[in-house]
Amino acid sequence: MRTRVRGWRWRRNPLRRRSDVVEAWTVLVVTVLLCVAAPLVGVFTGLHAHDQARALAAVQRAERHEVRAVVVSDPAGRPAAAQGERRQPYRAQVRWTEPGQVVRTAWVRVPAGARPGEPVSVWFDSRGRNVAAPPDDMAVWQHAVTVGLCAAGGTAAAVFLARVIERRIALRHRLAEWEREWERTGPRWTQPRM
Repeated sequence: MRTRVRGWRWRRNPLRRRSDVVEAWTVLVVTVLLCVAAPLVGVFTGLHAHDQARALAAVQRAERHEVRAVVVSDPAGRPAAAQGERRQPYRAQVRWTEPGQVVRTAWVRVPAGARPGEPVSVWFDSRGRNVAAPPDDMAVWQHAVTVGLCAAGGTAAAVFLARVIERRIALRHRLAEWEREWERTGPRWTQPRM
């Protein structure tokens, strides 16, 4: 039966090599990096992404305006959605009245399932082009959390990769240490005794 001795790399003993001490310190550093540094990188990156996304959403809200329009017609060639299939937005002609009683029409993307005569919300930029709605607070937070998780995961992957590389280098040094030890002690074992 095999008994596991914990902390043997930290205690002084004649079997402990320099590579064992380096490996013990490396395990400690990797643990701290994974438990402290990777989450902190994720949090700070997520907060930075949240600030940038919130500023971009504010700029988009200032540049874009929402119009309540009525679907006038939809293309005849639009494919019908199959049972249980998620339907996609499509282009349709809409009409709305601007301030000053000016009636406008345009071809824009409308939500799936919108039929002629139904009111829809449509967004336009300052040039009058149909654009997507600016992101709301939920979308900004989803973006920030995704970026933060990716940053934390990337940091953890980099730490694991560095650990694998360090482990290979440590193994090479350990084998070299054993080879040097054997060169010193091997002749005493292999010489014939008289």
